[in-house]
This record gives sequence, C-alpha cells and structure tokens, in this order.
Amino acid sequence: MTGLGWGLIGASDIATTSIIPAIRAQAGSRLMAVHSRSQGHGAGYARKWDIPYAYNDLDALLSDNLIDAVYVSTTNERHHEATIAAASAGKHVLCEKPLALNLDDATSMVETCREAGVVLGTNHGRRNDASVRAAQELVRSGRLGTLLSARTSNCTELPERLRGWRLTDVSAGAGAVLDLAVHEADTLRFVLADEPGEVTAFTGSHGLSSAGVEDSVMGLLKMESGLLASFACSFATPCGEVGFELHGSKASLFARRRLGQDPIVWVRSPGDEEVIRAASAEPIGHATVRAFEAAVRGEGSPTASGEDGLRSLAVALGVAESAVSGRAVSLNPPEMSSCR
Repeated sequence: MTGLGWGLIGASDIATTSIIPAIRAQAGSRLMAVHSRSQGHGAGYARKWDIPYAYNDLDALLSDNLIDAVYVSTTNERHHEATIAAASAGKHVLCEKPLALNLDDATSMVETCREAGVVLGTNHGRRNDASVRAAQELVRSGRLGTLLSARTSNCTELPERLRGWRLTDVSAGAGAVLDLAVHEADTLRFVLADEPGEVTAFTGSHGLSSAGVEDSVMGLLKMESGLLASFACSFATPCGEVGFELHGSKASLFARRRLGQDPIVWVRSPGDEEVIRAASAEPIGHATVRAFEAAVRGEGSPTASGEDGLRSLAVALGVAESAVSGRAVSLNPPEMSSCR
C-alpha cells in the first residue's frame, strides 16, 4: 500500500493547522473528503482547503471506497459514535483526545476497532515533541539516576479562535481537564514508563470559561512506582509555557517551550549543566500521521494507541472526580487489549 486515502470527520481548526498538512506530506496519501453536519460549512471548508468531496451524511463518507482512514476531530462527545461507525465500515481511525467522555465508550471504541481489524490511534501528538523524546531517552539511559519526582505544566492562553465550546459546553466535554490534563497524563506515562495510581486535584475558573467549566486544573499524581508527579494546566495564562521537570538521584532535567518556539532542554548535575536545543526534525502532526500510516501497513504502532487514549482518559476522569469530591482518587487502569 502506497499512501492512504483520508477522510476528515470534523471540519476543525486542528485538522487545518496540523493534520491536513501532515496527510499531504505523506508520499502517495490523498485527502479525499470532509464531513460536517453543516453542509454549508463543510462545502466551504472543502473549497478553502482543496478537498474533493464534502458530506453532511457520515454514512456517505464512510461508504466512499477511496477512503482508507479517517481523522476524527469533532467535539468530544461525538468521538465515540464516529469511531464506531468508521470501524464498522472498515476504516482505520486516528481520533482526537480525549477518546470519549467516559470509559465505557472509550473501551467500546478500542474493542470495536480490534474486532474490525482496523488501527485505532489517539492524537497524543506531544509524544513526538523533541523535548519529550529527549526526556524519554535520558530516562531510559539512566543518566538521571533513580527518578525521585516529576512536574509538568501546560499553562498558556487559549487562542481567540478556539474560545467556543471548550469554554462553554459541558455536554461536549469542555474544560481544561479533558483538553489539557489528559495530555499531561499521557506525557508522564510515555516519558516515565510508569502508570498513575492515585490522584488529588483541584480545578478553578479565572473568568475565561462559563459557569460550571474549569479553565485551570492543578494536581498531584502518585505513580505506581511511588514517584510523585505534579501537574498544572490552564487556558488562562497569557505569559505561561509548556514544560516539565524530572528530578533524579544523579541529575535533573528541565524542558521549556513557549508557543511558536523550539523547546529547550537542559540537564543539571553536580557542578555541570548541559543545554540541549531540541528542534524537531518535522512537525509533530507529520510524525503522528507518518507513524499511523506505517501502523496501517503493519509496520509498528501509532504514536499513541487506542489503549493509550483509554489510559489517559481514565486519569483525566480521576482528576475530575477528585476535584469534585475533594478526596484522593485511586486510578484502576482499564483492562488493556491489542487493538489490532
């Protein structure tokens, strides 16, 4: 198979900025169609981005024999329905995070894809960030020694163009927990090769979001190894950044990135400090789509699998539960199975 025929389920901003360029960067891949519930919006989106077909009927898109895979970037509450329909039609699925709004739906997505023999990937593209990859390699190499603690942050200001349902619509899965904390959970799992076992968290609103929707969340994870990892996420931090710290018995690692800038990683050990400018070889979306297409060919796995998306969702739901209850919440990992 040389390249894939792709359909977009959701005429979204993330599709525009990341996934459309990524698909078109793959040798032989074709972007064939877009689905939007609004025929006018879908048709206009297709014209603007030179997509041959626009559908407002999902079954019509999924019946198109030119489409091998779909990218699902609807609002969160519609991920489940779209993924189940796509898998049932024999289409491979790259789905935005969070996979769903509850574990039952996410589990059924993983199981349906496995039973249909299609690849399910979760768009946790931050795994392809150069600083995250560098951190993972340094942990694996043992350079940091025995890991003692970790701290991760995703505190920036939500761009004006995205200030819609993410700040207002509870039924769609709005808020910083499902949009941001789910990424931090996945990043920690990926870098540390460790699973979150317990969480304590607090949420807040600083005037950016509607009543009942958090625009900030902070918390503490106790990993299964016993390591403690704190996290902070916010939609309402104009001068913030994305970054993390890892502290070990031999050295500490610091990574920082502001929007639009390459990340900088540095390792501090007694009497020494090394700076690593972690410039990515390609945009993270390109790497994500490339790995997904390879997985469809039977060459490796997606950057993040459906099971990875299920795990990160379980952590995010635990964060939300702790914030409401005011108590620590035990995280029982969902039963895992291969999606292929």
